[in-house]
Amino acid sequence: MTPEEETEYKARRKARNVVFAVAMFAFVALVYAITVVRVTD
Repeated sequence: MTPEEETEYKARRKARNVVFAVAMFAFVALVYAITVVRVTD
């Protein structure tokens, strides 16, 4: 793997990890919001 390919690979992996982290945060926030609504009902 050339240095250019390795840099591109790392950038793609980082972008994928950021998207995954945002998706996980959104899921946790959704579950939290649903729980709060159900408990206060």
